Amino acid sequence: MSKRTQAKHKIDRRMGENIWGRAKSPVNKREYGPGQHGQRRKGKMSDFGTQLRAKQKLKGYYGDLTEKQFRRIYAEAERRKGDTGENLIGLLEQRLDSVVYRAKFVPTVFAARQFVNHGHVTVNGQRVNIPSYRVSVGDVIEVRQKSKQLVIIAEAVALAERDVPEYLEVDHSKLTATYIRVPTLSDVPYAVQMEPQLVVEYYAQN
Repeated sequence: MSKRTQAKHKIDRRMGENIWGRAKSPVNKREYGPGQHGQRRKGKMSDFGTQLRAKQKLKGYYGDLTEKQFRRIYAEAERRKGDTGENLIGLLEQRLDSVVYRAKFVPTVFAARQFVNHGHVTVNGQRVNIPSYRVSVGDVIEVRQKSKQLVIIAEAVALAERDVPEYLEVDHSKLTATYIRVPTLSDVPYAVQMEPQLVVEYYAQN
């Protein structure tokens, strides 16, 4: 099992939820935490525990971002006008690796990060290899010509377990995606319920 597969499975088991909605998630068979005492960890959670879990789930969903990365994104969301929780979701969905994943150019968020890192993507015709690069409304994201024959892309496009969201306009024949608008929480096709407001409460108290 690859390190990335282990990471995905570990996050699912820790959360007790199939957070990406994948058919091969171990949670589909075992809805309890990992480890020797995983089945006995179902006690009532404190408010802090609930908030921490919401943060871990959201952070894990986007490729298990580091706390430093996630905190920086949260700080930006807090600085912006409007609802901080909605701003947080919008900023996470503006990451280039998130857009590549949503466009179904790759099968997982982890693969999206590697795909961008390896220089397979352009934004408005310019090669970008930074997964955290913030995409703007109107930007055109495209798989580089020499990368369009990669098997991983064909596999991702064929995945039936998720659809391309409405805030992206994707042409799989050309492998291009146009970022139409910054989404709100209700626009994002999460496989499980995400609670950014609990994340806001967590950071407000810690």
